[in-house]
Amino acid sequence: MDREVFQEQFGLLGTSQEMRHVIDKIVQVAKTDISVLLQGESGVGKDVTARAIHSLSERKRNNLIIVNCGAIPEGIIESELFGHEKGAFTGANESREGYFEKANGGTIFLDEIGDTPKNVQVKLLRVLENGEFFRVGSSKVQTTDVRVIAATNLNLWKMVEDGSFREDLYYRLDTVQIHLPPLRDRQEDIVPIFRKFVQEFSAKYDSVFKGFSDDARELLISYRWPGNIRELKNVAEQLVVLEKSQFIDVERLQKYLKGRQRQGSADNLPMIPNGEEKKSDPQSDFERKDRELIYRALVELRTDISDVKKMLANFMYSTMSSKDIKALPSALQSNMNESDVSEMKINLDDHATLGMQKIPDNESDDENEVLESEESAIVNFFGGDEIPSIEATEQFLIKQALEKYDGNRRKASETLGISERTLYRKLDQYGLA
Repeated sequence: MDREVFQEQFGLLGTSQEMRHVIDKIVQVAKTDISVLLQGESGVGKDVTARAIHSLSERKRNNLIIVNCGAIPEGIIESELFGHEKGAFTGANESREGYFEKANGGTIFLDEIGDTPKNVQVKLLRVLENGEFFRVGSSKVQTTDVRVIAATNLNLWKMVEDGSFREDLYYRLDTVQIHLPPLRDRQEDIVPIFRKFVQEFSAKYDSVFKGFSDDARELLISYRWPGNIRELKNVAEQLVVLEKSQFIDVERLQKYLKGRQRQGSADNLPMIPNGEEKKSDPQSDFERKDRELIYRALVELRTDISDVKKMLANFMYSTMSSKDIKALPSALQSNMNESDVSEMKINLDDHATLGMQKIPDNESDDENEVLESEESAIVNFFGGDEIPSIEATEQFLIKQALEKYDGNRRKASETLGISERTLYRKLDQYGLA
């Protein structure tokens, strides 16, 4: 099959060298039954790649079962994957096939494999090695013949070193690895893919897209696209629908680029090129862009600080539940407005049954008192002469929460007031896994 026809058929867009490597590897492994691990950030097209592999395989006439392991609650994931017998647990009113049975003779795509609990990983290893498994509530061995494609946006090897992912399962899944590059690493593909999406949505919504300015085109290329292809497609659809028949300049485009970089700065800030840019008036243009960059960075910084404050508040009050809290550390309190403090008081009242003490309404004379044990670590962290960065603050809180609960990520995420998936992402982001 011709490369262009193949890419058009399966939606694997792009002509960059990185995408050519991906296509070549897909064609190489598709006809075999070998396990494939798709590695890449969210939105790069792992599900599209899995469909392409299945469609080129000898199993294409049988089922492709797609399972998002991260979206299934821990308590029922084993039942979902392997099925259960009637009466195996409360609510099991009849026997039920699991995904591995439904995929028999075909392919099963295990997305977000890194979110699979350790007890289920053992059973996954067995079914990968010899096709055997047990339904929940049964002692009868079941067999299935499936081809496994797994995907993750996490660093599985770091999870192996951390003890949260089985090493033997890692090697079984990592027989062939296909790395799907983020959109920002193949900038030459951005505009052609964007134009294709625009054409599709223009036809779908009977709209006219009049194009965009040179500055908007430069921003489209330099934007980091944290959501990758998924985000690019979403922006194209929004522009076609909401900016109908309008010529897109940089101001219009900026309204739809809302992501943030990992470092906390705005993703809609253009990346600084290696070479010098051509400018009609170098000095004035440079100063104008400088002001725009600083302004947008400050707007995004305010959002980041708000997130960290909420995380800190959740952590402090859950961690200090057995102590007599008299006042917030001064460095923190001075950076919070009245609504923030009120919200924290409300949260504290909600947890009164856990033995927490309320913050006095009057200002305490002991505001600068150094709290013992876990509290003192936080006060010392915020009480120095230097103000810690947002990233350092997040890392500190995450480490403290994990230490408190002996590495239990579910409890740590609840303490920090964030989802477990967000915690996994931040562990990978900061290299803490």
